[in-house]
Amino acid sequence: QVQLVESGGGLVQPGGSLRLSCAASANNFVVMGWYRQAPGKQRELVAQLLRDGRTNYANSVKGRFTISRDNAKNTVYLQMNSLKPEDTAVYYCNGKITIVGRDYWGQGTQVTVSS
Repeated sequence: QVQLVESGGGLVQPGGSLRLSCAASANNFVVMGWYRQAPGKQRELVAQLLRDGRTNYANSVKGRFTISRDNAKNTVYLQMNSLKPEDTAVYYCNGKITIVGRDYWGQGTQVTVSS
């Protein structure tokens, strides 16, 4: 069974930092990423990491967020710096075994940025 489990969410003040972790049950994901969904909004791509190390970021988080992985631990991370209130959302880990295959999703972790 393929599973993705997020952790690391919480409440932070504007300008603060959080690091989200996503532990995967498999090591053969060709794409892993982070999405977020704020109340009343559609789920959006935040960051994406390809198997070859290439990354993609939403324009709104470029320069502030960094996606990375630890292959030995089958874990992908999202380092979030300079957090803004508009970053408040439920963050979901996502992965694909093949590009054309199904998406696997974690359960989500809440990130709240507020003073």
